[in-house]
Formats: sequence, structure tokens, C-alpha cells
Amino acid sequence: MKIRSTILVIIFVIFSRLTIIGGEGMWIPMLLQQMNEKEMQEMGMKITAEDIYSINKSSLKDAILLFGRGCTSEIISKDGLLLTNHHCGFGNIQKHSTVEHDYLTDGFWAMNRGEELPNPGLTATLLIEMRDVTDSILTAVDENMSMKDRQSVIKANIKRVTDNFEKGSKYKASVKPFFQGNAYYMMITEVFKDIRLVGAPPSNIGKFGGDTDNWMWPRHTGDFSLFRIYVNKEGNPAEYSEDNVPYQPKFYFPISLDGVEEGDFTFVFGYPARTNEYLPSYAIEMITEVGNPDKIELRETRLDIFKKYSNKDPEVRIKYATKDARVANYWKKMIGESGGVKRMNGIEAKQKYEDEFTHWASLSGNDQYAGLMPEFKKLYGELTPIKVAAHYMMEAGMAIEIVKFASTYAKLVELSKDKTKSVDEINKEIEKLKKQNIAFFKDYYKPIDEEVMTSLLRIYDNSLTTEFKPDFFNTIHNKYNYDYKAYTQYVFAKSMFDKEGRLSSLLDNYKSKSYKKIERDPAYIMAMEMGKLFKEKFRGNMTSINNSIDSLQRIYLKAQMEMKPDNHFYPDANFTLRVTYGNVNGYSPKDAVYYKHFTTLDGIMEKEDPDIYDYVVTDRLRELYETKDYGQYADKDGSLHVGFAASNHTTGGNSGSPVLNANGELVGVNFDRCWEGTMSDLMYDPNVCRNISIDIRYFLFIVDKYAGAGYLLDEMKLVSGE
Repeated sequence: MKIRSTILVIIFVIFSRLTIIGGEGMWIPMLLQQMNEKEMQEMGMKITAEDIYSINKSSLKDAILLFGRGCTSEIISKDGLLLTNHHCGFGNIQKHSTVEHDYLTDGFWAMNRGEELPNPGLTATLLIEMRDVTDSILTAVDENMSMKDRQSVIKANIKRVTDNFEKGSKYKASVKPFFQGNAYYMMITEVFKDIRLVGAPPSNIGKFGGDTDNWMWPRHTGDFSLFRIYVNKEGNPAEYSEDNVPYQPKFYFPISLDGVEEGDFTFVFGYPARTNEYLPSYAIEMITEVGNPDKIELRETRLDIFKKYSNKDPEVRIKYATKDARVANYWKKMIGESGGVKRMNGIEAKQKYEDEFTHWASLSGNDQYAGLMPEFKKLYGELTPIKVAAHYMMEAGMAIEIVKFASTYAKLVELSKDKTKSVDEINKEIEKLKKQNIAFFKDYYKPIDEEVMTSLLRIYDNSLTTEFKPDFFNTIHNKYNYDYKAYTQYVFAKSMFDKEGRLSSLLDNYKSKSYKKIERDPAYIMAMEMGKLFKEKFRGNMTSINNSIDSLQRIYLKAQMEMKPDNHFYPDANFTLRVTYGNVNGYSPKDAVYYKHFTTLDGIMEKEDPDIYDYVVTDRLRELYETKDYGQYADKDGSLHVGFAASNHTTGGNSGSPVLNANGELVGVNFDRCWEGTMSDLMYDPNVCRNISIDIRYFLFIVDKYAGAGYLLDEMKLVSGE
């Protein structure tokens, strides 16, 4: 107990002595009153920490939800309208799209609630309360334990704590580590399961600029989509039913018509996914100078192939729209991340800090602290080649669609070979696979996958030593004389995993020995050989090394807190609700260049190019521009503002987060970061790190003036201080 209490005292003392710099930091909402409220109000905030997060009354947190598994959304009406990004709703919009009803190209607008579209499997999760459960989770944890034993005890304690809570509650509970495992908080949540699509702009608005503008500023993207939460008649979450009714929230955001000015205080409230601000230089080097370049090449190869076929065929473009967006998003982010760290001399800066730390540690009298840096160097030296090989397996081998698809049949094979398994268990798995097959073939195009396989296998083979390559490369070398195309043709000729009819027939007529057909399939063999290699060469070693690194990181962060008691430390993002705050600001990305803080509809017209899909301007938008029919959504300068930039510290998962002004009113929806600042997941540069948001007035303009769905505004609360 003494060790745990010491850690918590260190964290509390550090928070109480902070001089917080607006911009950097992802702060725990339940601790804002102790840590951040004073600074936020000095920067211009006119509300209180209690207004932002409260368990005693309705507060801003009651209107913010985790959208699906990877974005943020916010409630903007009394009837449960849910606002998020277009790219967050993209997969669901795509699922509803066909050539006849191309909602990606044309947009979708429900003109009454009966036209709203259900989305099976889509959830929205509301935080009810956060609780500090550090003492309970670290019960029976000894600092001399191995990392494996420590994790086992913590896992058991988490299960005990969450089970005890859920027994007497309608809510769900989960526990997350903070400060590298020095503290633990329990998230109590309510999960809504009937989420319906209400509206989405055409991709020429919602994805304007496409991959070219992704991660870039200036930005002119109307990146939003609208959903609605439905509940049963008692007001509780329920699966889709025609009898369900719109959710009546405890709180929904008022929407400001006043816009933002340079220097205005803003804050973002959402679910940032993952940051690693406290890594040593060895980790930064592994990520930015080794891992990213390899993955960038592999993803770029796939993207070029996607583009070649999508440009030829609208149906293929629809099929691969979601896949292309997922691959491209992180591809471009990695390019910016590595470039940003290099521009900052980030590795050198980390090394200089580590020299200072090593000197301090040598004087601290703590041998554990003194040995941290040499041990980090040793462990990352061992981890790097294994991580590189694992990257190729995932980004090359398992990026081949039929290979990854074939791997999903492994459970059926295992069940079939196990004589203790019942027919019912096997049939249950078969029914699951039948549904999966429908989803796979709906968005699959064989010529793309064939070309991807040929290209990726060549890169895979030429980039790794023999010990890190699966056995099928021996077949490519010995039987096909390094002819990757010929091997690809063989796989596709013999495999059933690109042939919907054959797979359906197999499952419809499945017998106890049918698994042998799966085991002989060349795509399945490729998947199993990679799985075997991963298990034998990668998984155990990576787990062992990562456990050791995690243990060091926990000690390293604690030591840094002791060394720098006046510095501000905030927990890394971990998909829990956070507040980050800063100012509306432009920035200078390079010498003699300055970007102002907002963009307008004028910029869309300047970028217009009817020959490039990403820069097509719809006739309706051009008409509204030419007539300047902006209504109440125009800025006081007379133009229609599209987006703005600010110094709020955001990352993946913050997509769709509300951007709020000093009064807690909605002024924007976060959707991106500037490319020069994407290294903010690893290190923050206040000079160039900017989050990018759609101006909320552009959203209202598109809904009302463009789509003619102004009836939706009747359930919103529009406010203006003018």
C-alpha cells in the first residue's frame, strides 16, 4: 500500500504544481477542477469544470459518445441527433450504397424519421462516470513481481472489480491503465445499439480533396455525417426495432452561429485513441526511421493498384472506397509523422533529455533508475528486427485479401478435427461464416487482389532474411523460379476463397471431413504458414520483450515525475474521454509561409477541377456560391467559412469530437490534424501542431441550404451572442 500511495501522491503533487501550456495535453475530465480549471478560465473559458464533467447534474460529458469502435460523436438535438465525421460514418454509408443508390457520390438525406436507415452492429457508447480504482487494481501487486505475474494479478483484480459493479447495475464497466500503469480508472458506460443514418453529404463535399488533402491545411472538407440514437419505449438501449423511439438526452450541445476569431479559446472533448509521449529515443527511432518507411512503401503499393482499377469502374470505386480510405489514412499519417520528428530533431532531443536523466539517476541513489537507459537500448535492439518482420507479415502477407479471408476459416477446421466438438458447434460456426462470406464478396474485386498479391510478395521476399519468411516462399523460389505472378496465378486458380459459389457449396453441404478441402487450399496454406511462423518466431519473443519494455516504461515515467516535479505530465491517450484545449491559430509550416486560421467556400471554387474526382464541385454548391445564398450561416465578413485550425492536442479517435467555445457551445467538429504536426502522437510542437475542424456553420449550411433538410434544425438549439 505504501508504494501505491507514494505514486498517487507524486501524481497529485505534480498536477497541483503545473504551469499548463494551452495546446499540449489530453486531460482527464474528472480531474479538471483540481488541475486545469483555473488555467482554462484564464485563457478565456467562461464555464466551470463542473459544467464539463459532473456526476451530480447534467453536463457536457452527457452529450459525447464513442462512435462505433474508433471515433467520437456528439448529441446536438433534443431527439438524439448524433453528429460525427463523414469518414467515421463512411463505412455505414458505403454499406447502404449501390450503383443505383450511390449515397457516397450523391449523399443521403432522410426527409422524415421513417426514411432513417438502421445500421446493424453500429453502437454509440456514453460515459456515465469515471472512478479511480487504483488501490483496488493494485491490490496484492508487489513491485518485485515479474511483469507476467503483475499482469496476471491486475487482470484478476480488474475482473473482480468490473464483475462486482456490473452485478448490480444496468451499465457496463471497464478499467484502463493511466500513467503507464501507475494508476487505474474504471469507465462506467451505457451502450446504445440502434443507431440510424439520418444524413450525409456527397463525397464531393464530405471527402472534398480526398487523399491529396488528407492531413493537410488549408482544408475545405465538409467532413460530417448525421445519425440518430433510438431506444426502447422505456428509454433504455435496445437492438433495432420499429417500435423504438428517439433518445431524449440529459444534455445536448447548443450550436453557435458566431464562428471563431484568431486567438479564441476552444476546447475539444472526445476519445483520443493512442499517444506515446514518454517513449525513449530508441523507440522513436524504431518507429520513424525503420517501421514507418517499410509500411509506407507497402501501403503505397496497394493504393496505386486500388486507384488504377477504381478510376476505370464506378462499381469498383464503391467496393473499394472504405478499404482505400483506411489504407490511405495511416499511410499519409506515417509520412508526416516521420517527417515531423526529423524536422524537430526529435531523436536528438530525446537523447539529450536521456543524458540529463541518466546523470540525475546516477545521483539519485536508485540503481533501478540508473539502469533504465542501457536496458531500453538492449531491448529495442532485440525488438526491432522482429517488429520489422511482423510489419511485413501484416502489411504484405495478410494484406492479400483472400489470404486474410482464408484465415477466418481456421476455427471451422479446428472444430471439425476435434472429435469432442458437437455438430451444433460446427453448424454455428458455419452460419457465422455464411454471413461473413456475403460481406466479403460484396466488396471484393479479384483483379485488384491478384495484382496486390504479386506486388506485395515481391517486396516481402526481397526485404527479409530467410528466418523471417514463411515456407511458401520456398515454393515461389524452387517451383516458380521467383516468378511471383505465376505463383499468384496458381493460388487464384486453385483457391476457393475468391469463388463465392464454391465456398457457399462447401458450407451448404459441409461434412465431417470437408475440412480437408480447406486445409489443401493454397490461400489457406499461406495464411496458416504465416500464423505458424508468427507463433514460433514472433509472438513469444515480442510478448516477452514488450512486457519488459512496459515494466521499464512504468518505472521511467515515475522517475521522470520525480526528476521534473514542476513539469506537466498528462496520461497518454487510451480511448478514454479527454479534454484538450488551446486557441484558434494559424501557423508557419516553413520559411516565408504562413497559413491563416480559417478557410472559405472561395477556396473550394479555387480548387475545383472537374477532371479530378476529389475536386469536383456539385452543381448545387456552385449555384449557392454564385448567388451567395449563405443565409444566417455567413460570417460577418460576408464569406462562408468552411474550416478552422486551432492548437488543441488531438489524435486518432478525436475524429468527430465537438470543438467548443468559451461558453461550451458547439463551433466545430474536429476531423484531422495538419500534416506537419502528425508527430504529436510522439512529441508535441506548439509551433505547428494544429487540429483541423469543420466550421459548424458550414455543416448547418449544407443541411439547410444545400440538402433542403432544414427541418432537422428545428430540433437543434442555435444561439448567437450578436
